Amino acid sequence: MIAKVLRRARGSNRDHAEKPFWISFSDLMTALMVLFMVAMAAAMMAITQGAHRLEQQKIARDASLKACMDDIAALSAQKTYRGIVVRGSSIEFGSIAEFSRNGHNLSDDRKDTIRQIMTGVLEVARSGKCEPWIKNIVVDGYASQEGSYLLNLNLSLQRSQRMLCILLDARAGNALAEAERKFVRRKFLVGGASFNAVKENPEESRRVEFRIDFREYGEKTPEAAEIPWDDDAKCPIDKPAVAA
Repeated sequence: MIAKVLRRARGSNRDHAEKPFWISFSDLMTALMVLFMVAMAAAMMAITQGAHRLEQQKIARDASLKACMDDIAALSAQKTYRGIVVRGSSIEFGSIAEFSRNGHNLSDDRKDTIRQIMTGVLEVARSGKCEPWIKNIVVDGYASQEGSYLLNLNLSLQRSQRMLCILLDARAGNALAEAERKFVRRKFLVGGASFNAVKENPEESRRVEFRIDFREYGEKTPEAAEIPWDDDAKCPIDKPAVAA
């Protein structure tokens, strides 16, 4: 009888010793599950907020680019800048920058007008809403379908180069400011397109257009090589004067 009582007492003590352990282990598992769920919820929230922030930044970039091109387009409403047309991210100059057949030069009056127009365009391009996103500005030269492909390709390149010569001429009466010329040197590129994008008549096809290439969101602009500054006004495509 005494032995049975002792066995029952030992069994009861063993149950009391084991029960707190199993209860604690169960609580621990529950706590770990709760922590896991909280961590997952926090991670999902961070991902969602990050994606939302990225989307908002892309929207802000697109709005900034639209405002940039809208400001350039608004210039055409002013008498000083009449003649320019903005299509997407391209700027056309109309008859102001039309070249003669087989030619790549323009009259002094047209050169002055182009510099005057570009003063306003560059003011917008160098603003806070535009410059941070501008990767480069390509001066695309075009030619009519008259003549051979290679001849017109060379002509279109020369017409593009002529525009840069006009903008970088420091001796012109209405020369661009030095800061503007440095911006041109840093951002402008020359392109030639020969027969591409011909207009309805040959005269309109012999032209140049400025095409602004903007950075994509997250795209870094490569560092430009530092080129020593000079104010050399000589245009390489001009033939040297020959003594009579």
